[in-house]
Amino acid sequence: MAPALLKEYPNDSSTSMSLGHKVVSARKSKGLTQEQLAERATITVRTIQRIESDESIPRDYTLKAIASALNMPFEEFIPVRSCLRNINLSSHLQDHQPIRRDENCHFLQLLNLSAFAYLVVPFIHFLIPILLLKKRKEKDDTLQTTGQRIIRQQIYWTVCTHFLLFLTLVYNLIQATWFDKSNLLNYIWIFAAMYILNALIIGTTALKIRNYNRASYIRG
Repeated sequence: MAPALLKEYPNDSSTSMSLGHKVVSARKSKGLTQEQLAERATITVRTIQRIESDESIPRDYTLKAIASALNMPFEEFIPVRSCLRNINLSSHLQDHQPIRRDENCHFLQLLNLSAFAYLVVPFIHFLIPILLLKKRKEKDDTLQTTGQRIIRQQIYWTVCTHFLLFLTLVYNLIQATWFDKSNLLNYIWIFAAMYILNALIIGTTALKIRNYNRASYIRG
């Protein structure tokens, strides 16, 4: 719908071409495939496909990453993106389509709170939000990016917890073997500290989702 409506602006050369067509032209002029562009911009191939087919309007950070990967000024894409965004908003108002922001926010809250599974199944609990995100059929770029960030937080927590436990083991072995001391670190304190830290991480993320119920919250 958006590409067709763009024809209403024939006198404006910056908006006569859809954003998707502009990205396709720039990508092909650089001799890049969609996969190569996605890798350079550190975004998913699906995101590139949706942008090039004008199925979605990328956020600033996504568009900046694409412009950087194409060695093009970000400003070249702004007029087209702005026009497409205005048309898309008008079509939503005309068709009375509900804004999906609240629905996405609710899903992200569920995804984030599912990380509390670490209280029951620590170290593999991040598989639960991964499955939830994969099962979500309809997800825009912001939801996908934010969901992946939440999952990465839990993976980082798991890695850090393992690393601290390993350091504790090494410390205890050195103390017991070389210094013949019985004043060893208790693993329970490590678990307690990391469990409290993860609860704070999940709680902070939940507050950000609630307070900044907008597309640009929790940027990486």
